[in-house]
Amino acid sequence: MRIHQLPETLINQIAAGEVIERPASVVKELVENAIDAGARRIEIATAAGGKALVRVIDDGAGMDAEDLALAVRRHCTSKIDQRLDDIRTLGFRGEALPSIGSVARLTLRSRPKGAAHANEVSLAGGVPAPLRPAAANQGTTVEVRDLFFATPARLKFLKSDRAETAAITEVVRRIAIAFPSVRFTLSGPDRSTLDLPSTGEDRLARIAQVLGDEFAANTIALDAMREDVGLAGHVGLPTWNKANSLAQYAFVNGRPVQDKQILSAIRAAYSDTMPRGRYPVAVLWITLDPALVDVNVHPAKADVRFRDPGLVRGLIIGAIRQALTAGGDRASPSASTGLAEAFRPAAAFTGAPTSRPAQWSFGAALGPGRGGWQAGQSPARPLGGFTPGFSEPGQSEITGAVMPTARMGEMESDPLLESHPLGAARTQIHENYIVAQTRDGLVIVDQHAAHERLVFERLKTALRAGRVPSQILLLPEIIDLPEEDCDRLAERADDLAEFGLVLERFGTGAIAVRETPSMLGETDVSGLVRDLADELAEWDSAGSLKDRLEAVASTMACHGSVRSGRRLVPEEMNALLREMERTPGSGQCNHGRPTYIELKLADIERLFSRR
Repeated sequence: MRIHQLPETLINQIAAGEVIERPASVVKELVENAIDAGARRIEIATAAGGKALVRVIDDGAGMDAEDLALAVRRHCTSKIDQRLDDIRTLGFRGEALPSIGSVARLTLRSRPKGAAHANEVSLAGGVPAPLRPAAANQGTTVEVRDLFFATPARLKFLKSDRAETAAITEVVRRIAIAFPSVRFTLSGPDRSTLDLPSTGEDRLARIAQVLGDEFAANTIALDAMREDVGLAGHVGLPTWNKANSLAQYAFVNGRPVQDKQILSAIRAAYSDTMPRGRYPVAVLWITLDPALVDVNVHPAKADVRFRDPGLVRGLIIGAIRQALTAGGDRASPSASTGLAEAFRPAAAFTGAPTSRPAQWSFGAALGPGRGGWQAGQSPARPLGGFTPGFSEPGQSEITGAVMPTARMGEMESDPLLESHPLGAARTQIHENYIVAQTRDGLVIVDQHAAHERLVFERLKTALRAGRVPSQILLLPEIIDLPEEDCDRLAERADDLAEFGLVLERFGTGAIAVRETPSMLGETDVSGLVRDLADELAEWDSAGSLKDRLEAVASTMACHGSVRSGRRLVPEEMNALLREMERTPGSGQCNHGRPTYIELKLADIERLFSRR
């Protein structure tokens, strides 16, 4: 067969395979055209998930008869001329309308400002109809009916009407966030109406329309610049997370993108604060010279390529982590809201009385403990420990401050402590939760999660400064493991030594641990080594453990923190609270769970109908 040129209609249908993947793609292309035309109000209507109908009406500049005739021809556009390195519009390829018209029934009606009437052009399966006059207001109306009727095989790959409707909604939401000055209305028999009024230049108000009013209270603002690349937006507190990545929005020079490089940078920024299987909330605007980014990667224009991807990635990770350090030590207020809603007025108790009344005093909560308690050897001591001999005033190794003398079971009110953000410890309940009083409410702290985060941060700081200090075990601890786990640990022994964990092979199927990180205190060495062996098996043998800094430090911190079930004395509780206030990111543990929640006095009074 000899080489020949394909018919124009077939060329457009081939192009439609990449440009028009589903009804949501049609909506995206048409709405972007409307925005490029300067529209301030855009109405979208759909039927059958967009398969039967997609109609987009805008009040933009409109087109005259000459432009309208060219608009449905391939590679005809008003948005670029000779160069691809200065693209400042959403569309530029000139493929969308002819591609849509080749696989559907397309009607395009437009009237420019000052024109006596509108004009209309139609395509059905790529076959054009003559241009004719029409009646219409200023702007453009595009109707797409019977999508993929000309390529029926594509219909088999579409999802249900409900799924396609949801995809269209998501496209409109993303574009709406990018352009808060435009009003969007999305309606149709297959959906409930979505109306997003213009918010002018107020991006946060538009985001609240899309993501909910709780967005502002659960996020931190970003504003960073590096080598003429700007980054602005809002990122969620680690404790306010989602089950998928749909709440991550990125815009490059105003263009909504779903770029893997950007999503990977967001994930890396939260690597040591987000639970596995959970995703952060983020809305990011990246601005840079159009010559430094290639938007012509794919016909759908959802991916971009940066000239210096490392610069952009570093900017995103650094800015988010800096923001979390500065303001991310607070827990999500949504947790407190959920706590308040969980309370219900107690019903009258009609059963038999218990053998003893509930004890809410500090002394009753603490008790003597099993086997007594010694401050100097307590595994639940603060990070720096207490000076041995608790009955005498000592100096905290954490703060250097003189520790007051206190007897078990006593707690005096200290207004000075209550002025701290996390307040003054009042009691410990269920041997895991510290209840602290602030000037205007109370705070409940998960002692294990909080201390785990503090140890984690100290481990990272020590590792960056050099090798983590270790303590020599009086007798090496011998741990029996499968031979393959022993091989992995022995292979990484030098890296583990940098973390303060010194081990070596001990015959067949065993590892001898000679030193452990000193800041972990008395820890479950066997459990720590077994967990590290499991992680090494998951990571395989490539790369250095230093590349997995957060994961290794997190595992060690978990084994070296105050365990649930440990009874603490007042000084330990308050020392933990003060250390949390000084430590960035202490609002969540290494796995992303909140370390504390706060309940304001007004909320408490409301529970008892005092307000």
